[in-house]
Amino acid sequence: MRFDIREFGAVGGGETVNTTALQSAIDDCSQAGGGTVLIAGGRYVTGTLFLKDGVTIEIAGGSALVGSPNITDYATGTHKNMYKCEPHMNRCLIFARRARHIGICGSGEIDGQGALFPNKDDQGWNRPMLIRLLECEGIRLRDVTLRNPAASTTAWLYCNDIVVDGVRIHSRANGNGDGLDFDGCCRVRVTNCSFDTSDDSICLQTSRPDRPCRDITISNCDMCSYWGGVRIGLLSRANIENVALSNCVFSDIRDAGIKIEMCEGAEIRNMVFSNLVMRNVPRPVFIALCRQRACDDAPEGMPPYGKVRNISFNHIVVDNSAAGKNTAFFITGLPGHDLENIRFSDISMVAEGGGTAEEGAQRDVIEFDDETLDGWWPGIHIVEGLKGVLPLHGFFARHVRGLHLDQADFSSVATDARPAVILENVRDVSLSSIRTNPDAAGEAALRLRNVQGARLSNCVPPPSGALLLQVEGTASARIHLDSSTTHTTNQ
Repeated sequence: MRFDIREFGAVGGGETVNTTALQSAIDDCSQAGGGTVLIAGGRYVTGTLFLKDGVTIEIAGGSALVGSPNITDYATGTHKNMYKCEPHMNRCLIFARRARHIGICGSGEIDGQGALFPNKDDQGWNRPMLIRLLECEGIRLRDVTLRNPAASTTAWLYCNDIVVDGVRIHSRANGNGDGLDFDGCCRVRVTNCSFDTSDDSICLQTSRPDRPCRDITISNCDMCSYWGGVRIGLLSRANIENVALSNCVFSDIRDAGIKIEMCEGAEIRNMVFSNLVMRNVPRPVFIALCRQRACDDAPEGMPPYGKVRNISFNHIVVDNSAAGKNTAFFITGLPGHDLENIRFSDISMVAEGGGTAEEGAQRDVIEFDDETLDGWWPGIHIVEGLKGVLPLHGFFARHVRGLHLDQADFSSVATDARPAVILENVRDVSLSSIRTNPDAAGEAALRLRNVQGARLSNCVPPPSGALLLQVEGTASARIHLDSSTTHTTNQ
């Protein structure tokens, strides 16, 4: 059955607040056993709408659902935000709790008018999200454009069986403009979507220890973001696992393309990322294991250490020729808490270059320990450059057990005297078919520091004449090189 909101008295001139008419259409549709609520013929302003069982909102081409510019038109009690210190983002335009078989579709748009928030007379500085769904199942979001949220675009909390397909998200009206945030969700499929966001485009996270996030596929998407492309973790009180991401394009991202942050004691595991193209993404992959209280509902005090393991990255092409000096794949655990079984194959990155031998001689890359973090997210420390220029321009790994880097090509537009690859406190390493071209004025193309159990094969000596390999640190041991790997030195 189809319920046209105009038959319920809705006026599409872009000024009348139609909350009552639209909610009546939704209620009647659900009570009739489900169907479609049609939004057509104009721009319909509304406050908070409560989506009900069996209801799909269809927004016709050329029409829009428009968020009221008045914060008092948004209901309170639509579930609090899960991050620390963000109560000003608790309200939303569309909300559902424990609804089944619901959807939003059509070639029209939802416009949150986010630039009008916070209202100047609102002492709470409230900024409503567009969509928040809590403990729902069987959700379909197709083809619509989601535009100008005042805060995050969507929050999916503890939901199952989700399909997001062909959706366009533009969320630059304010900060904190995440695209799709899946918290404790299972069986999620995101395909054919486009993101232009002021914060992470897609987030996978867990704010409750009893609600894991698992069985996620993301494919055929393009992402542009002021902060990150896909963030996994930060809120990480339950496991995040069984994730496959493929055939995606990332561009003009300030922080990281793939950002994995284990902070709150669970496990991030069993993930594959393949067939990715990135441009101007300083950290194509960023992984950090640390600990901090990120979730508002987490117990007071420091959480236990978690784990990150069984993560694979394949077929990645990166053009960072105009992304500055701080460009690198960057993965790190903590002393006594290694990342486990991390694999990279068929990786190609062009960096801007310009690094000096003095910058490459640094040995103090920031550790993400309790004292250093001091309540901040790991990625922010790298973005803000708290330790200056990184001492490399390609691939950094530290505190890892079981690292495989195969068929990797790291080059730079300008000559760069910093190493292309630095490994520190890493065990059980395989380096195969690594190509680099560092300036001969630097120390070496590859630096292994306190590395135990490494095998290098088919690594090509730099054409510049620079040393290929430098091994240092009293803990370094069992470094094996095949006959094609030459130009080495030990310190």
